[in-house]
Amino acid sequence: MKGKRILWVDDEIELLNSHIIFLRGKGYEVEGVSSGEQAIEAVEKDRYDLVLLDETMPGMSGLETLQQLKRIDSNIPVIMITKNEAEDLMDQAIGMKIDNYLLKPINPVQVYSAVKGIIESQKIQESAFGKDYLSVYNRISQRLMTPLDWKDWADIHMELSHWDVEFDRFPDTGLEQTHDDLRKKCNIDFGRYVGAEYVEWVNSDKRPSLSVDVFKRFIFPHLFSHKKVYFIVIDCMRFDQWLTIQDLLAPLYRIETDYCFSILPSATPYARNGIFSGLFPLEIQKRYHEKWLERAKDEFSKNRFEAEFMADLLKRNGFERLTSKYVKIYEIGEANEVRRQVGAYKSIEFVTLVFNFLDILAHGRSQSDILQEIAPDESAFRSLMRSWFTHSALYDILQQIAQHNAVIVITTDHGSILGKRASLVHGNRETSTNLRYKFGENINGDPKQTVLIKNPTDYMLPAESPSKNYIIAKENYYFVYPTRFHEYEKQYHGTFQHGGISLEEMIIPCVTLYPR
Repeated sequence: MKGKRILWVDDEIELLNSHIIFLRGKGYEVEGVSSGEQAIEAVEKDRYDLVLLDETMPGMSGLETLQQLKRIDSNIPVIMITKNEAEDLMDQAIGMKIDNYLLKPINPVQVYSAVKGIIESQKIQESAFGKDYLSVYNRISQRLMTPLDWKDWADIHMELSHWDVEFDRFPDTGLEQTHDDLRKKCNIDFGRYVGAEYVEWVNSDKRPSLSVDVFKRFIFPHLFSHKKVYFIVIDCMRFDQWLTIQDLLAPLYRIETDYCFSILPSATPYARNGIFSGLFPLEIQKRYHEKWLERAKDEFSKNRFEAEFMADLLKRNGFERLTSKYVKIYEIGEANEVRRQVGAYKSIEFVTLVFNFLDILAHGRSQSDILQEIAPDESAFRSLMRSWFTHSALYDILQQIAQHNAVIVITTDHGSILGKRASLVHGNRETSTNLRYKFGENINGDPKQTVLIKNPTDYMLPAESPSKNYIIAKENYYFVYPTRFHEYEKQYHGTFQHGGISLEEMIIPCVTLYPR
């Protein structure tokens, strides 16, 4: 690869001339030195893309040279070449972050293969990435021209989410807009699909697993088998965000990834209450009339009865004698308290932990110029989420739970979408203030951009009056009233929102972890 510079360090460098000529013939610039001291001097003066380093040299040894080179440039790739097959030497070298290890005698092709694997790996992977993605793009595009069911949509969303994360690894392929366009097309078709099928879902058993089915599908089978279970809800976690952190848990757990669909509106007061009660909003309102707080002013009030709903759900399914604990975590102090106490949870059969950090972060980003600069788009938000998780009490808690011989079920109540287009909506002063869904009296909006629910009970939503209706945004629209339209359009553009109909909000991870 022309322009890539290699430094070869060997006390018998003159005997390697044929190898050097071979590498130069492949387009590399190769410089040879015969001691560790000369290598250090060379790296201090010039930039090299890779070092080939002999392990056994008089004077400064290969390991000593490696240590010095890494102090000068910790990122410089190093291939160590040695006659010594001792395992402790190999362990030392790997511990000092060598990139490859070759045993003498070596041949030119062997060296070239090792060099190419390091220097050109990014280019090779990018080339393969582009070919693989275009194949997936064509396959999904063809699927969109055929009738799809909910299983198809879940498959498509999980595949798109996988590629979201892959694009984070290869950010400059030139295919980013193609991927965004494919997601947009999928969400247009998915909006039509949900608009046509949702009423049948909530009124029959022929449906995907919904929020109200999470306990029945993912929790109860383990409890019936007398297994200890931790249930962890990470509020507002998208599928792509889960994929960003799952590799951190893979060494600790065997991971089974599944999914469910958030009920509508895909927002905390509906979806999370649905999870913990096993009931649709209309059923909650009828069963717990005084606890259905749809018009409460804050999210906490709307979900203050989750523990009671869950206790009743467990009782209705024969688990009234089960020892259980429910903890909702909003602040770092609360998370740290759980981290300190998690050892005491070993004796509890069923433990539920609700973490609200991601939802708080998504809302906080909308109000903070600094957070918007740190996480201007979905890729950056994934990176921010991974950074949080890596240093979070939750990660530490999961590491501790790995010793408890317990099953862990991780899910969320809904995902989120980046609002990019304003949709004009009309309603009176009593209309709710949400940006992706609204309820009130005689609301209306553009039918191409929304699903208008004129008969809420058909959707298993409360209807306290004959004129109450709901309107739910599709794709990446967010609602703005005609008054001060442009001011609010600008204010909410590019903010993460939830409550609407999109793949990102509705198809959510339900993951089961088994300790290794």
